[in-house]
Amino acid sequence: MNKSGFLAFERVARSIQTHYLEIINYFERRSTNAASESFNAKIKNFRSQFRGVKDRAFFLFRLSKIYA
Repeated sequence: MNKSGFLAFERVARSIQTHYLEIINYFERRSTNAASESFNAKIKNFRSQFRGVKDRAFFLFRLSKIYA
């Protein structure tokens, strides 16, 4: 693969090497980060609804009351 010169193969190999432990964790425990990704999407959606919030403390308080 290294001698082939295909850049895409090198990127895939580097990605697998970088995320090796997470990949193994999935197969050993069937554990993913889907819950955290879902929570991040909810926060992003909440932020998009309230653009221009100036009181950050109140924003975080409200976020914790809605999604906690």
